[in-house]
Amino acid sequence: MRLGIDLDGVIANFTHGWMRFYNRDFGTELRPEDSQDWGDLVGLTHFRHVGEFWKWSSDLDGRSVFWHLEPFPGAVEAVQELGEEGHDIVVITTKPHFAVSDTHEWIEKHGIPAEEIHILEDKWEVDCDVYLDDGPHILPALVEHRPHRTVCRYVRPWNRAVEGAVDIHDFDDFRKLVDGLDRGRAGK
Repeated sequence: MRLGIDLDGVIANFTHGWMRFYNRDFGTELRPEDSQDWGDLVGLTHFRHVGEFWKWSSDLDGRSVFWHLEPFPGAVEAVQELGEEGHDIVVITTKPHFAVSDTHEWIEKHGIPAEEIHILEDKWEVDCDVYLDDGPHILPALVEHRPHRTVCRYVRPWNRAVEGAVDIHDFDDFRKLVDGLDRGRAGK
């Protein structure tokens, strides 16, 4: 199956990553559990708008924040195993223009077995059998535009349940869902 998997908030720990640099640069003590809203890039910081955040985060020790992110524990291994089981891993992510190169390098550096990498806003344009995303603005569009596909909401504090999407709490949940769908397809 084609598995369309987001990076930030799903495989890569974006919140921890930007907070680590923000704390270093501005002497704060933000923690990932402080982030409860998609707009926390501005709400928890001194930045007046997201453009200021992106300008700051575009050059942190010579790279964008995206190059420095750590994966969530077990996420890379789970995606690698899904690839080894014969699923096509399709990375579908949204990034500012300055982070495209760093994103490709991050995927390679962490051994994500991506058959395809798509960096775009309208993720539903990429046809997959199963989608896994945490974006509160992305999930409804996936459900709307891909109603005959399986859309999974990676449950995070900044998103809410979406009718038509399956809630996933970790990669164990996701693996079980994919295995069940795969067995169902094999039984046809």
